[in-house]
Amino acid sequence: QVNLVESGGGLVQAGGSLRLSCVVSGRSSSTYAAGWFRQAPGKEREFVTAISRNGAWTNYADSVKGRFTIARDNAKNTVYLQMSSLKPEDTAVYYCAAREVYSSGTYYLRAAEYAYWGQGTQVTVSS
Repeated sequence: QVNLVESGGGLVQAGGSLRLSCVVSGRSSSTYAAGWFRQAPGKEREFVTAISRNGAWTNYADSVKGRFTIARDNAKNTVYLQMSSLKPEDTAVYYCAAREVYSSGTYYLRAAEYAYWGQGTQVTVSS
């Protein structure tokens, strides 16, 4: 069984930074493409960023481009989301997602394309 556990959420003032971590257990994370999604109250879950299995390819939602950075450490089975210049509209529950892939350079943008999900971590940005 594959499990994803996020951590690092919390309360931060606008303009501040947070780093989220997602530990993948059950299989080696190097076989997975991964992504981060978020869901604000009353809104649908939305794509934030994705990373390929080898970490060489990434993609970002326009709303976070230039402020958020996704990275991975396959030796630690961990995917990171570094968030900077946070805004109140970034407030949401952030979810890590993963799916097994054979191609090292592929990433996925849609939630339906991911097989495994974490439980989510709350990020609250105060103005």
